[in-house]
Amino acid sequence: MSENQGVLQGFKEFLMRGNVIELAVAVVVGAAFTNIVNAVVKGVINPIIGALGSQNLDNYKTCLTTCHIGKKTSEYTDGIYILWGSVLSSALTFLITAAVVYFLMILPMTKWKARQDAKKAIAPADPTEIELLTEIRDALVAQREGSSAPHSSTSATVIAQKRQY
Repeated sequence: MSENQGVLQGFKEFLMRGNVIELAVAVVVGAAFTNIVNAVVKGVINPIIGALGSQNLDNYKTCLTTCHIGKKTSEYTDGIYILWGSVLSSALTFLITAAVVYFLMILPMTKWKARQDAKKAIAPADPTEIELLTEIRDALVAQREGSSAPHSSTSATVIAQKRQY
């Protein structure tokens, strides 16, 4: 019973992480975005390709074996044929989707994150005068007491920082 509670607790923690919610939102947005891309392919890309032939890319086929075309429907009635037009349409849909996602979502987000990281990566704050004076005092006290060995690095740091000013 405790193992089941452990599994359920782990599942609950998994669901409560932000990643799952972000993933769900991404799937919903992606599904809606797919409709837009499909409309662009069918409304813009297919007619451009259709200038060379049929607007419906699904009509592009190649027969591998002896194929017979029906007289009434003008479609293959038997034989083995490859529907390369639908593959081309799907590939175009994928490329357009990938390009839009990259240029409209990934690239701006990467630039934004780089700017945020640059703001965070500004040089660490210099020590204040009070911190420097405290380090100098501690170094002088340590030297006077004769235990300068452990604090020699502190003294060198203070001197190096003073030289920067």
